[in-house]
Amino acid sequence: MHSNDTSNPPEYSDTVVRAFALVAVLWGIVGMLVGVVIAAELTWPEISLGIPWLSYGRLRPLHTNAVIFAFGGCALFATSYHVVQRTCQTRLFMPGLAMFTFIGWQMVILAAAISLPLGFTQGKEYAELEWPIDILIGVVWVAYAVVFFGTVGTRKIRHIYVANWFFGAFIIAVALLHIVNSAAIPVSLTKSYSAYAGVQDAMVQWWYGHNAVGFFLTAGFLGMMYYYIPKQAGRPVYSYRLSIVHFWALIFTYMWAGPHHLHYTALPDWVQSVGMIFSLVLLAPSWGGMINGIMTLSGAWHKLRDDPILKFLIVSLSFYGMSTFEGPMMSIKTVNALSHYTDWTVGHVHSGALGWVGMISMGSLYHLIPRMFGKDKMFSMRAVELHFWIATIGIVLYIAAMWIAGVMQGLMWRAVNADGTLVYSFVESVKASYPFYVIRFGGGLLYLGGMLIMAWNVVMTVKGAKPATARIPMVTVAQA
Repeated sequence: MHSNDTSNPPEYSDTVVRAFALVAVLWGIVGMLVGVVIAAELTWPEISLGIPWLSYGRLRPLHTNAVIFAFGGCALFATSYHVVQRTCQTRLFMPGLAMFTFIGWQMVILAAAISLPLGFTQGKEYAELEWPIDILIGVVWVAYAVVFFGTVGTRKIRHIYVANWFFGAFIIAVALLHIVNSAAIPVSLTKSYSAYAGVQDAMVQWWYGHNAVGFFLTAGFLGMMYYYIPKQAGRPVYSYRLSIVHFWALIFTYMWAGPHHLHYTALPDWVQSVGMIFSLVLLAPSWGGMINGIMTLSGAWHKLRDDPILKFLIVSLSFYGMSTFEGPMMSIKTVNALSHYTDWTVGHVHSGALGWVGMISMGSLYHLIPRMFGKDKMFSMRAVELHFWIATIGIVLYIAAMWIAGVMQGLMWRAVNADGTLVYSFVESVKASYPFYVIRFGGGLLYLGGMLIMAWNVVMTVKGAKPATARIPMVTVAQA
C-alpha cells in the first residue's frame, strides 16, 4: 500500500486542474456578459439593431450554455479532479485522458459559441446543441468518468469521502440524461429531429431539464461544498451520517421531480401530481445538505468576520436553502398557476444560479487557485471581499426585481372583469414590468463587475508564479 521510495513521493497531477480553474474564470465573464446583454435587450429591445445573431432568441441559449456548461462545467472539472486526488491520496488515473477532457470540453464550448448565434439549435432547454456536438459531449463525458472512477478505484485510502459520492453521482446521472434526451435523427450536419414526439418529447425534455439542475447544478456543486467548506473553515463536516442520508435521499428524489415543469399541459394529470409530490419531498434532503454545510461552522463563526472566501461559501448555502424552499413551493399546482410563464421563475432560477452555483464556484476557485500556484492566498483579499459584496448586492437586486415583476405579471394576467373579459392586455403587463427589467439589468451588471474583479485578482495571483508541485502523502498499510 505504500511506496518504497519515501524520500521522493509521487506528485499529484494538477496541470489539468490549473487549466480548468483558469478557463472557468474566463467563461464566467463571457457567460455573464451575454446575460447582461440579453437583460439589456429585454429592457431596450432596439439595441440588437435587427441583427439576427444578436437577437434575444439566439443569445439566450448561448447565455445558459455558457454559464452552466462553460463556467459551471469547468469549475466542476477543476474541483472534482482536485478533490478526488486529495481525498483518495493518489494521482489522477490516466492524466493524459484527463487533459483530453480539457481540450474536448473547450471544443464543445467553442462549437456552442459559434453554432447557437447562427441559429443551429434543437430547441430543447439546456440541450440546444446539435447532434455532432452532442456526440463530442458524450465522448468527453465517458473519458471524464474513466478518469474520475479510475482514480477512486486506485485510491490509497479505503474510505470514499462523501464529496466523491456527489461528484460520482453527478457524472453518472448527467451521462444518462444527456444520452436519453439527445436521441435524435440527423437530416444534415446542422439539423436533426428528436427521436420522441409530442408529449413524450416534453416529458423526456423536462426529465432531463430538471435533473440537469438536480445533478449538474446541485449534486456536483454539493461535492465542492463538502470539501471546500471544511477545508476553508478548518473544521470537520458537522455530521457525516447526515451527509450520507442527504446523498441517498437527494439522488433518489430528484429523478422524479421533472413533471412539475409541465403543470396544466397535455401531460397526464397523475404524472403532474407525482412530479409535485416528489418536489415537495425534495425539500427535506436539500435542507439536510444546507444545514450540514452551515453547521460545519459551529464553533468557528468568528472566522466569517475576516475570511471573505468563507463568506462566499456560506452565503452560497443560504441561497441554496432559499432556492430549494422556493422550488418545491412553486411546484404546488395552485402556486404554479400564478407563477408559470412569469419572471418569478426567472428569479427562482437565478437565485440558484447566481446565489448557489456562482458563489460556491467562486469561493472554491478562490481557495483552489492560489494553492495550485504555490501561494498562501489570493493577491488581494480586499478585492475578494469587494467581489463578495458587489456580487451579493447584484443577486439581491436581480431576484427581488424578478419576484415582484413575476407576481405582478401573474396577477395581471388572471385579473378579469365581471363579464369575464381580461382587465389588462398582455402589452400592459410588459409595460408594467419595465422598471423591474432595468433593476435586473443593474443587478446583472454588478454581478459581472464582481467577476471582472475576480479575473484581475486571479491574473495578479498567478503572474510570475510557478505551478506548485503537491506531493502525495505516504499512506501506511494500517491507514489504508
